[in-house]
Amino acid sequence: MSYSVKFNLNHEQDTQQFARILSQHVHSGIIYLIGDLGAGKTTFTRYFLQNLGHKGSVKSPTYTLVEPYTIQGKEIFHFDLYRLDDPYELELMGIRDYLETPDALFLFEWPSKGGDEIPKPDIVIDIHKSEDELTRSVTLTTESESLIQILQEQLNGA
Repeated sequence: MSYSVKFNLNHEQDTQQFARILSQHVHSGIIYLIGDLGAGKTTFTRYFLQNLGHKGSVKSPTYTLVEPYTIQGKEIFHFDLYRLDDPYELELMGIRDYLETPDALFLFEWPSKGGDEIPKPDIVIDIHKSEDELTRSVTLTTESESLIQILQEQLNGA
């Protein structure tokens, strides 16, 4: 059974808080980041990685398809599939090697372009810009009822 929580991010600090909370509870698995261009997928990822302990810059892997990170001995892979023309390109780039990394965390932007080459998500984060582009509406979906409860408790003011 899947569970969802919806909330608004009214300021960049809200995105930072959301990333902080999630980084405290999610350390491995598959996260899909869904949203239009400029919705804040990479901004969320930057804060998420920084909260895990990353000290350098976090750039969108739009042209490289993947940016690998090792943070406190943990392997994290940030994929951006926006420029992917065919999901099979992931096979050619060796995605299976990445996916076989034990206990790793994978963040996929534009997962719909990955087709069957990428695994099903543990968490889906769907971000939508408001009409004035100042706020974001977020829906997080997961099988973890406890994660949903934590987010509801800690983001009620976001």
